[in-house]
Amino acid sequence: MNNLRNRVNLIGNLGMDPQVRELSNGRKMAKISIATNESYRNSEGQRITDTQWHNLVAWGSTAVYAEKYLKKGQSVAVAGKLVHRAYEDKNGEKKFISEVVIDQVQILKDSAKPQEA
Repeated sequence: MNNLRNRVNLIGNLGMDPQVRELSNGRKMAKISIATNESYRNSEGQRITDTQWHNLVAWGSTAVYAEKYLKKGQSVAVAGKLVHRAYEDKNGEKKFISEVVIDQVQILKDSAKPQEA
């Protein structure tokens, strides 16, 4: 059951090309955003689509894969863990951020490219 603790699985569409940077130690990091959609009918019977945006971070080989194969608009499935962190901006204000650190990604629609990282 330990494998189920703090595990996030999302299926959505990439909102941007991955923003990749190489750190001083040579390790790569990619920032990615995906949108997930949920549809339902409200009390008047109208179909409503609720879109949620998720910030993702990939490290190492997963970041290399993201840089090479992921593009804005693609449908992907990702798995990782939810993390929360805080930092101070340049004005000294404390900011909080939640993101999913992904360790698996799979392209769902474009079969011409490798399917898993």
